[in-house]
Parts: sequence; C-alpha cells; structure tokens
Amino acid sequence: MTAAMHDATDVWRGPEDELLEAFLALDTPQGFKAELIEGEIVVTPPPDGDHETAIGRIVKQVFQQCAEDFDFGPGKGLVVPSGRFIPDGTFALPDAMAGKGSWSTPDGVVMTVEVTSTNPAKDRGAKRRGYAAAGIPLYLLVDRKAGQVVLHSHPEGGEYTATTSVPFGDPLPLPKPFGFDLATDRLA
Repeated sequence: MTAAMHDATDVWRGPEDELLEAFLALDTPQGFKAELIEGEIVVTPPPDGDHETAIGRIVKQVFQQCAEDFDFGPGKGLVVPSGRFIPDGTFALPDAMAGKGSWSTPDGVVMTVEVTSTNPAKDRGAKRRGYAAAGIPLYLLVDRKAGQVVLHSHPEGGEYTATTSVPFGDPLPLPKPFGFDLATDRLA
C-alpha cells in the first residue's frame, strides 16, 4: 500500500484562495470595475454622469476649503479584511498612496467616498463594514436613492460607532482633519 503524494501548497489552499486567484485574473471591459466584497465578485459598469459630477464636487470642496493637504485617488484598490474594494474616491495623507500597486492596505487613508449606483445595499452595508474593519477613520456615502449624505466615523470593532446624515441640501459637518461643512445641495 502506498500513500498518495500531495503538493504541500494544496494542503493549505482553501476556497477563498481560489476565489481570490480567479478575481485577480479577471479581465474586465474598459471602464468597468471588479471588486471582491465579502466573498462575492461584483462587477460594476461605468458610472453615470451624475455619479461622477457628485464625486468631482466633493473633491473640489475638499481642496478649496480644507486647510490640510491630502492626496485623492479616484479608483484606488484597497485590501480590507472582507475583500478588495475600489472606492469611488479615497482621500489619503500626502504620499500615502505613492509607490503602491493596484491593490494595497489602506495605510494613511483618511476618508473613503462612495456614491450609490446600481447596488446601494453593498455601499450601505458590506462596504461600510469593510472600511470600518480596516480602520479607515471616515466613510462618506452619497446615497442617491435615499436622498441623503451620510458620514460614518469612529471605527471600532468592525463597525463605525458614529453616523451623521443630512438630506440633500443641508450642510454636512466634516470633522478634523477636514474641518468644514460639506455643501450637499448639488450632490443629488
């Protein structure tokens, strides 16, 4: 009787490893983005003009009104405990994203921004939990379906412990290091 020989790497590989390999090997059409969110591969089509306009208006306000210096990434891949997310926008400390590959840990990320699209449930739930578990201090969600802008803050134990929301049109106070009121009237 002979024992079957196994490659040692096969012993330690689980279904998550195979999913990650399949995810990283994806060849998505230009403009689409693929994310791995809580064990599910999610492919999103290019955003509409209102979506991109909202992101641009947030970025403009931060750079015009914030005394602090930040870098902005409009599609930086972040490795978080529950997957690989691509926020609509990422504000980070200067040079925190410099030299990083397509996917990196969120070291130096101060705030992620999402604008709801075809699947707002992912932005409201899975992405919120993922950003909190990664310790990202602020998560700004422009929830077009609900007609509001939501700021999640103070990540602890995989959740944000504070949430502030305002309807479109009301200013949303952004805490330090931003330290200004975000105008929301033109984000709808």
